[in-house]
Amino acid sequence: MSEIALPRPKVLVVDDTPANLLVMRKLLAKVDADLVEAHSGNAALSATLDHEFALVLLDVQMPDMDGFEVAGFLSQEETTRDTPIIFVTAAYADDMNRIKGYGSGAVDYIIKPINDVILLSKVRVFLDLYRGRQELRRLLSELDQRNRELQKEVARRRKLEEMARHQAMHDPLTGLPNRILFLDRLQKSLARAERHQGNCAVFYIDIDDFKPVNDRYGHHAGDALLKALAERMADAMRKVDTVARLGGDEFGVILEEPSDPADAFVTAQRLGEIVRKPYLLELGDRAEPLEVEIGTSIGVAIYPQQAGDLDGLVRAADTAMYRAKRNGKNQCLVAE
Repeated sequence: MSEIALPRPKVLVVDDTPANLLVMRKLLAKVDADLVEAHSGNAALSATLDHEFALVLLDVQMPDMDGFEVAGFLSQEETTRDTPIIFVTAAYADDMNRIKGYGSGAVDYIIKPINDVILLSKVRVFLDLYRGRQELRRLLSELDQRNRELQKEVARRRKLEEMARHQAMHDPLTGLPNRILFLDRLQKSLARAERHQGNCAVFYIDIDDFKPVNDRYGHHAGDALLKALAERMADAMRKVDTVARLGGDEFGVILEEPSDPADAFVTAQRLGEIVRKPYLLELGDRAEPLEVEIGTSIGVAIYPQQAGDLDGLVRAADTAMYRAKRNGKNQCLVAE
């Protein structure tokens, strides 16, 4: 990140007498600052709208608007209230004028005729203070910029971590939870069921006649079919349930809190009927959609009736699914 350049300080000199301005111009040529001159109070106020000043050298006695009025206006404005003002006057001996000046916002006085050593000394002090404030402002700006960049980097890394976690827990083809996430959610479901003395169910699903689609129409057709049936199954189940791709053409479902074993079986049958409806696959190498039909063999296991732990429940559902396939496929069976 490149360092922000500090602006060159500016000094505003306000005096209605051209000769006084000329003297100030020559004296202030010795300091490292830009000089802006104003011949009246109104011109001084106008200049503060266009410039940020490190210091204002303000003549007290001016027609129309004197230095006290100018200082009063500057002290009331948010952009100029912190700008130091040094009154330049010949009437310094009067304590009332001195008090009035400080009350108007002046930080110091310089007596006319001007002593160049005193003037330059005071001006340099305030210029150094201004540069210090500017340096602090620059550092705070850089810190703010670094914080914003750090926040962006943290957000970017957090997003990458979330993407990595999602990819580790989801099937890249269908976007469904994979086996790892399926087992994790099943473990939590079993814990909830045990805590509330309820139940849950697992469906183990194998797609019948999927291989012929792959062999006849190619893997792109098989992938399109898997994505279509995954979307259909996810839409058929509730948001609280989980539909996962366990691998290949095998899927798993976690049914949260079925009302009874019969409810789990009916839900599995309904899901099978939805999955068995024909699919119209849009394939890039075909002018018309490809219509295919598949079947499902579903094994259902219910906690705690069929098994009391995760491994036992998954094994029971898997065994029921293979029994359904051996019995002729395209059917739903509950674990024994």
